[in-house]
Order: sequence, then structure tokens, then C-alpha cells
Amino acid sequence: MADIIDYTLHGDDMQLVAIHLDPGEGVQAEAGAMLYMEEGIEMQTGTGGGLFKGFKRMLVGESFFITVFQNRSQQRASVAFSAPYPGKIVPLDLAEAGGEYLCQKDAFLCAAQGIEIEVAFTRRLGTGLFGGEGFILQRLRGDGWAFVHAGGTILERVLGPGEVLRVDTGCLVAFAPSVDYDIQFVGGFRNALFGGEGLFLARLTGPGKVYLQSLPFSRLADRIHAVGQRGGGPGESGGLLGNLWGGAA
Repeated sequence: MADIIDYTLHGDDMQLVAIHLDPGEGVQAEAGAMLYMEEGIEMQTGTGGGLFKGFKRMLVGESFFITVFQNRSQQRASVAFSAPYPGKIVPLDLAEAGGEYLCQKDAFLCAAQGIEIEVAFTRRLGTGLFGGEGFILQRLRGDGWAFVHAGGTILERVLGPGEVLRVDTGCLVAFAPSVDYDIQFVGGFRNALFGGEGLFLARLTGPGKVYLQSLPFSRLADRIHAVGQRGGGPGESGGLLGNLWGGAA
């Protein structure tokens, strides 16, 4: 049974979430995500259930450790967590979705104490071989609130029974367990070589809720790297790093 927590989202494109804990309540978070904690909050860092669970989290790009923040005082106290890069924080009510959500492997930010954070390997051979970012997912299981982070603008879609949505694998943030998930080849020689969208798409079939992000961190990092490669070292014209150094001179 997960703790029943209250929360407040602050900000727009660089969001943080403040979790308000009654005496005895707790929240668990990715190590290093904490922004501040009020008097009475105590933190304890561990593997969150043994070495095996720690190693499984490392498989999905998360930290080996999980930090639990517990309100040990006799009055209400808050702890806040900040997003790791520009984007939005998405609150997920697991009870509303039947006790579970599947999300992108590096999306988890924090959750009420009692929520289980697991690795969810996709079942289909094609997904496993070619899914890329969508191959290994996280499963958040429980009956409380969990919070995931996504880049850019967030789009929430509610798919009807049998409704199909095809998505770039990196743009998928989270989806309800009722949504069927598979990987599909784009098809077509020119599409594969020159389409610029990758060889495979995630195929989502309703019913259920789906969250998408407009700017996955991997896409942002690739663009910055490409501009840096073209521009060369500091001071050379045309490069992102050169422009930053030139502007600061």
C-alpha cells in the first residue's frame, strides 16, 4: 500500500514538484533529484530492495541507488525534486490506471513510498531486437502517485478500443497497461535511408492513456553534438560552442 501524498507542480518549462508529507509518510526518488527538504525530513539512500533491484535499475539508465525521504516530525513537511533537463513533470495516478504504468527507461523522477519500480522487458522478438529506446521499459506498480519527466511539450492522448497510434520510440513517455505496445518497421527503401525518422516506430493500440514528449533528451543531445562537430573548437565561426565563447568574449 503506497503512502497517500499531496503534491504541487511549480514552473513551466523547467519544472519541479514539491511533495507534501504528513508525519510518517515518505517518498522515493532517483538519487540526485532532490532540490530541497524542510525540517523533519530524513533521507536514507539504498538499493531499494537489494543488489539485484539496483542492477536492474542500472539496465534502464537509472541510478543504482534509490533515496527515500521520510517525514519523521510531528507536523507536515515538504521535499522537492527538480527535472534534470528542460521539459515537464507528468503526475501518474497508478490507481486510476489499474495499478500500473509503463514508461520510458530514463523517465522516472519520484514516487510515493510503496510504489514498486521494476524493469519491463518487451515480450516480442522484433521489439527486443530493433526497439532501440523502446526496448527496455520501466514498470511503475502500486496504488499511489508517481512522477516522470519528459522533454519539451507533453501530449496526452486517450486511445479508444482498437485505435492505433504510431510514434517515434524516443517520443513515448508512458502508457497505461491496457495499451498494446509493439515495434513496427517503417517500410520502404527511401523511407529507411532518407526519412530521418529512424527505421522503427512504436505501434500503440488502445484502449488506454498515452503520454508523448516533443523533445526527447537523446534528440536534443544529438543536435547539439552535430552542431559542435561542424563548428570545431572554441572561437571558430558556425559552431554552437564557438558562438557561446564568442558571445562571452
